[in-house]
Formats: sequence, structure tokens, C-alpha cells
Amino acid sequence: MARILGPLTPEEFREHLPALASLLTDAVDGGASVGFLAPFDRVAAVDWWRRQAPHVASGAQCVWVAETAGEVVGTVILHREPKANAAHRGEVRKLLVRRDARGAGLGRGLLAAARHHAAATGLTLLVLDTATGSPAEGLYRQDGWTPYGVVPDYARDPAGALEDCTFFYRRLP
Repeated sequence: MARILGPLTPEEFREHLPALASLLTDAVDGGASVGFLAPFDRVAAVDWWRRQAPHVASGAQCVWVAETAGEVVGTVILHREPKANAAHRGEVRKLLVRRDARGAGLGRGLLAAARHHAAATGLTLLVLDTATGSPAEGLYRQDGWTPYGVVPDYARDPAGALEDCTFFYRRLP
């Protein structure tokens, strides 16, 4: 049975860095378009997560992890917009579920945790983007997110091929 922890404190975030790096390399190795090109190694993954630590410490980003049998198998980031005219919205980033743990509802559970926290802390709108046609796009549609546009050739997948990107929003109560 999986459990979702978070938002992580800065100390908990630092403790989870190795596992978060493994999740990120698994995603890139699996072809997920999450901002990185192959080859992508563990050192680069640890470095990326370490650069998020100041944002976690400041509260600009909240991070959750999903654990199964004591192993981190998923994560999500909720990024709070720092601009005064956008303080009502947040962005969901880096929803990652380890390839061998997919299909058990972890992605949906992580999204729910971020969404509930966002609403409880005053956010009224969430946004995210994902590769058009990806399994993640289907997850967001099934989870009640509303697509508001597709941008052609928006980002490169890990192999370097350009991909379209679908943008979504979700209003919060």
C-alpha cells in the first residue's frame, strides 16, 4: 500500500534527494518529456533537485513523495507564483511515477495531495503542461483538468525530437 508524504519540510526534502534523483532519471530514461535530454545521469538529476532546495525552504515550492514498501516511487511539485498579480495560482510540476509503479493510482493521489494543499492555502487556480498524446495527458483529462491549448513543437523529448505540448488548468473551490 502506498502512502503520500508532504509537503516535505526542507530537512525531509534533503533526505529524499537520492530517491528523487532516481525517480527523475527513471522518467528521462523512460522517454518522459520532463525538461531533460538524454543522456541524463544521476549526477545531473541530483544537481537539479539540489537547485530546488532554496525554493522548498522559502515555501515557493511544495514537494510530495509517494512511498511503497519504504521506497519513493512518485513525486509532484506545487510551485507558487511569486508575482503579486498571480498569487492566486500555482503550477503543478514534475509529476513523476516510477515506471514499475504506474497504474496503481499514485499519479492521481499525488495530484490530489497537491490540489488539496493548494486550496487549503488559498490558491484558486492550478496550471500545468504535458506532452500531447502522452499517458500523463490522459491522466490529467481523467482527473478533471481542462485543456486550454496546444503549442506545436513546444519542447524536446529526451531523444531530442520536438513535441507538441498541451496546457491545462483546474479551478479550485
